[in-house]
Amino acid sequence: MALKATNGDQRLLLTLQDVDTRIMRLLAKRRALPQTKRIEELDAQLAVLDRAVLDRLGALDDASAEVRRIESDVQLVEARLAKDRTRLETVTDSKTATATEHEIVTLERRRSTLEDLELEAMQAQEDAEAALAAARAEAGAARAERERLAAERDEQAAGIEAELAEARAERDERAAPVPADLLALYERQRERYGIGATLLQRRTSVASGVELTASELHQIRQAPDDEVILDPNSSAILVRTEDSGI
Repeated sequence: MALKATNGDQRLLLTLQDVDTRIMRLLAKRRALPQTKRIEELDAQLAVLDRAVLDRLGALDDASAEVRRIESDVQLVEARLAKDRTRLETVTDSKTATATEHEIVTLERRRSTLEDLELEAMQAQEDAEAALAAARAEAGAARAERERLAAERDEQAAGIEAELAEARAERDERAAPVPADLLALYERQRERYGIGATLLQRRTSVASGVELTASELHQIRQAPDDEVILDPNSSAILVRTEDSGI
């Protein structure tokens, strides 16, 4: 059995649909804020950049540990050299003296090698510090851009939220006088097809932009004014007025 509702009640749906359309546009505008895409790109970029900072920090820690290790080895060699030289000054046995001199030569050679390694390690440490600074600067620049864009987006979104709150309050007012069964049908069609009600204007459905066929128009002419009719093209409730051309 077809749903019945006065033509006046059906016309209320057009004003309700107007505000619903406005709400949908505001929601789409909020989703499509120009900063959103760039912020998403920066989030992905920051995940990579932050990982790079951690990697560079690890490389610096390794380089610094290597410098400390070599410095420790140098100190051990120098301490051993000092001890051997002191002993050489007091030793009287020629065999012991020769062995001590040989050890001193070996230690001096080892110290020279360690000093070369220390210079290389210090250079590696310096390079790691520079790489870390560059990675931090790049991540910092990306994060600053994201924060700036997020602030702009939030400001614009706040304006949209205010419009949405106003539109939703208006929707509640417009929906209040609509009979419950008619409103339920409207909500169901809107949820399924994106639009709940449309005007039949000059034999054309405003929602679909399609002119109804002669057969469809004939059926509509035969229907009572209080019969709720669905648009054959958009499936929205088809509201008839003096401008419908029927």
